[in-house]
This record gives sequence, structure tokens and C-alpha cells, in this order.
Amino acid sequence: VFGNFNALSGTGVAFTRNPSTGENELFGEYLLEAQGEDIVAGIRTPYSIETMKNQLPNIYEEFLSIAKSLEKHYGDMQDIEFTIEDGKLFILQTRNGKRSPNASIKIAVDMVNENIITKEKAILMVDTELLPQVFNGTFEEADIVGKKFLGKGLPGSAGVAVGKVVLSTDKIKEGESVILVRVETSPEDIKGMSLAKGIVTVKGGATSHGAVVARGMGKCCVTGCEEIKIDSSEEFFTINGERVQEGEVISINGYNGDIYKGAIKLKMGELSEELKEFLEWCKEIKTLEVRMNADTPTDVIVGKGFGAEGIGLCRTEHMFFEDEKIWSVREMIIANTKEDRDKALEKLLELQKIDFKKMLHKLGGLPMNVRLLDPPFHEFLPKTEKDIQKLAVLLEKCPKEIESRIKELKEENPMLGHRGCRLAITFPEIYEMQARAIIESAIECKGEGGSCEIEIMIPFIGGISEFKYIKEGILKEIEKVFNEKNEKIDYKLGTMMELPRACLIANEIAEESAFFSFGTNDLTQTTYGISRDDSIKFIDHYKAKNIMKRDPFQSIDTRGVGKLIVLAKELGQSVKPNIKIGVCGEHGGDPKSIEYFNDLGFNYVSCSPFRVPIAIVAAAQSAILKRMS
Repeated sequence: VFGNFNALSGTGVAFTRNPSTGENELFGEYLLEAQGEDIVAGIRTPYSIETMKNQLPNIYEEFLSIAKSLEKHYGDMQDIEFTIEDGKLFILQTRNGKRSPNASIKIAVDMVNENIITKEKAILMVDTELLPQVFNGTFEEADIVGKKFLGKGLPGSAGVAVGKVVLSTDKIKEGESVILVRVETSPEDIKGMSLAKGIVTVKGGATSHGAVVARGMGKCCVTGCEEIKIDSSEEFFTINGERVQEGEVISINGYNGDIYKGAIKLKMGELSEELKEFLEWCKEIKTLEVRMNADTPTDVIVGKGFGAEGIGLCRTEHMFFEDEKIWSVREMIIANTKEDRDKALEKLLELQKIDFKKMLHKLGGLPMNVRLLDPPFHEFLPKTEKDIQKLAVLLEKCPKEIESRIKELKEENPMLGHRGCRLAITFPEIYEMQARAIIESAIECKGEGGSCEIEIMIPFIGGISEFKYIKEGILKEIEKVFNEKNEKIDYKLGTMMELPRACLIANEIAEESAFFSFGTNDLTQTTYGISRDDSIKFIDHYKAKNIMKRDPFQSIDTRGVGKLIVLAKELGQSVKPNIKIGVCGEHGGDPKSIEYFNDLGFNYVSCSPFRVPIAIVAAAQSAILKRMS
């Protein structure tokens, strides 16, 4: 057929709905006396499809009718190519149309409400890979043109951010729009990270400290940008030969790792009415509980707002970096005697109780799973001369004595060092203090009219003897609290499964543990023998050479790590058929991993508050696919 046959001929492309907004209206363009190449090549400026109403009204009405028929038949928005020859309409091709992430939600919801598709089909239509853009926003594509591209790192945390470069957390002031650029972040940087609009690190991958904390805060993060060289004066950095001064504005993209000089306009995400309705459908259909990783009352508010069904991981160490709590932690670590340590722990007890009570009240009866202290001590100690001096004054000690203690606590291989339950073997009083803080908070919360579901989690268990020793001390401390308060509450005491040995003897651990929560970050590290922070140097080469299809720290390795998980689950259930099993590693927010855990019949997954909606959608999709298989 010939669109250039005469004045009653033409050609065009149209979508049955607006692919940018999802509005139920024809969207497209056409040209009279033209062939398809004329539109594609951009030789002539096409008309809006709406113009056809006036120029060829009968053809427009016919096309509109066919468009709706095709959409109803295929149960999806269509992208249609057509030609008109001498007043006769010909449909050349139709296919499911590409659309923006926001439009995908609106189209799915509208088509259910128009009785074109079922809720199940609507849920399967939405691409979970694009959902972060709905919540975290994107750059205005047109505004990227002309901006200087500086370099590329790894996508650490979804989102986009614009701000002035700051190279040290102590220079960040509240209310400023800044991008924190660091070689790597540490727990000490948490306050500054919370104030920054975005974070860039030279080292680390998608599961490094910077990326994990940024995801928990819902902040954009680019990691592993090794082209960045930060000047020792900390006043500028260079990247691919370009000098960027502290205070200059950069724009970063957490979806692909791109870094630009200058400010790019932002298109921010929103929780639309269609999205709320869509998430409600997903909650109705999913069978897997979706919890949040939450360390503060603010995290709880955000996670609950997105539909989280409790806390699957409360990392107590993150609480220690808020405000001035870090100094009490340092006092406890530096202590040379049990008496000195107990004094510091008394201070920490009250601080922890305040945090736990606030979180329990915000949860309103939903479960709270608290992981007892996990990182090695050196992560909490001061790194600058200024902070060493301050600690020396606070403790009335010589700075050299503090420096000596810091050297003494340095870990050669902290990932496999004096951390997790090993701290409690050496210093049982730490876990006992934390258990007391949790239980006292729950009792007080109950006395104030609240309700609590408490789970206490012992991390990094490698053997049953470790678990039994620590459990005995915790149970004694909890009984003391019950006697002192003349009140009891229900609670569960369980463990994180993070080591291959724990998985291999899961039946023994299940005898003593009320639940298993798989810490898949560490389980992946210890199974592969790969540090997640250092894997950035070679993982991309493995993927490029097809040695690895996916980064095992981002999506669960079902063939290796997965076998250990399955074995542990089966061994645990052979002893306790109804033992609760969940996941609290980064994989708890990955759609592919969620499908795997759902198929295994897990009870819950836990992820950062800002990934909860994506996990809910992925859990619903997994439930639908499982029913269909």
C-alpha cells in the first residue's frame, strides 16, 4: 500500500494510550502523502494523530475503533503502524507498546478497572526493574544534552541527585544540597550520609557499606568509581583528567552509575493513587511476608507507609552512630576492665531502650527482629587525631593509650574476624545488656498500652555450642528482667544463618533456635570466598567473559549458595516443621531472588524501607507465577 498515492493517503504510528503518562487517549503522529521512511528519517515534521479528526474524520474514527479492538484482544497498550491509501485504512503492524515506569502502573490499573484484564495480568505487566524510577525519580532526559559527562561508577542505590561536592562528612550542614564523595564510607559517616542528597565512593560495589546504607536511607549512590582520585588536601578530586573543586555542582545517576558536571533537572517520583491501588492488589495476592530493615523510628514510618509487615532486621550498631551515642560505645570498647565496661554499658542500656521503645510504638504490634551487635570493635573507634584527643579527654586517658588500644583492636580480616557472636563469647555482658534493653522496652511499651512481637537474633553462628552458650546467658538476663518487673512477655530467640557450617548443621541449631534468618550477604561471601567490597575489581570481567551471568551479591546464586539454603531449610524443618524462615540480606529486595525464596516456601523477606514496594510487587508476581506453573 502507498501512503504517497494522493492527497487522501498517508502513514503514521500511534499508541492506544499515552506512553509517557498512561492516559487513555490516542498518542502518535502521521503525515499525509508520505511513506513510513519520511517519518522515521525526520525529513518532514509530522502532525499529531489528533489532527486526523479534522483532515480525515472517517479514517480517524475507524482507526480509533480498530485501536481499541486490538488493545482489548491483546490485553495491553498497543503500538500500531498504519498506512492510508486513497481513503482506505490499512493496519501494517501492532505490538505491545513501550512505556514509562509511571505510565506502566496507570495503564495496568486502568485496564483492570475497564474490565480489559485481570488484576493478576496487570501485576505481571509491570516490570519490577523499572519500578525504582517510580519512587526515586529520574533525570529530565532533554536536560542531559550538553552536560559534561565526567565518568561512570556502579549503580549502588537507585535514584538521581544533584548537589555541591563535599569530600568530608563533617563539612555537611543541614539543609544544604550536597553530594558526598569519599574513597569509601564507614559507619562513622552515617550522620553525614543522612544529610547528603547523594553519595559517590571510589571503592566498593553494590553491597558495600555506602551502597547498603544509602539504600536504607532511600538515597542515590554511585559506588566503585575508581577513576576518581581525591586530593590529599580534600579540596578537590580529579576524574578522567577533569578537576572538580569542592563546592562545584555535580549530578549523579544511581540507576547506571553516570556522573555529570553541573545540575541536571530532576523529575521526582511520587506515590500516585493508581500506584497505591496497584500495591493493595499485590498485597492481596502475595503469600510471602515483606518486612523492612529498620534501625530508627523514621525507617519504621517510611517502611510502614510503603506496606512493610514488620521489621526483619534491626541493626543495633547503626543506632550507635546517631547523635553522641558513639562516645559511650567507644568508652565501652576502650575499657580495660569489666567494671569500666559495665559503666559504659549502663549508659548504652538507657540509650538503646529509648530507641527500641520509639520503634515499638511506631510498629503498633508488628514483629520486630533485632540483630545483636555484629561488626568488629574497630569500626566504632575514632580515626582522626581530633576524635582521638576528644576520647582521651572524655576517658581521662593519655592519647597514646587510646592509639595503642586502636592498634590492638585492628582486624587483619574483619569479615572473618572478632565479630558477631564471637564478641559475645569474649564479652557476654554486651549481648546481655542488649537483650535487657529489648525486653525492658517491650514490657514498658506493653504497660503504656502498646503490643509487641519480639524476635532476638544472634548473628554469625558457626556451631551449636556457640549458640547454646550465648543463649544461656541471654535467657538468664531476660529472666532477671521478668523477676524485677514482675511481668512477662512472649519473645523468640533465633539466629542468622550466614556461614556454610551453620547451614550444614542446621538440624542441630534448629533444636535451640526459634527461627532462621538467612543473612545472604555474608553467606555469599563465605561460600564464594569473595569479599563483597573487593569483588568490584573483577566481577565485571567474570560477567563479560560469561563466567558469571549475574553478580551473586545482587541476585542469589541458586546453584551454590542456594543449595546451602535449601539444605539448611530441610535440616531445620526435619527438627521443627514449622520453624519460621526468612531472609534479611540484600537479596531480600531483589525480584529474581524473591521469586526463588517464594518458591522455596519462605515465610518472609526483609529489605530496606524504600525497596519494600518493589519487594511487594515481586512477591505478588512470584505467587501468580507459582500458581500458573
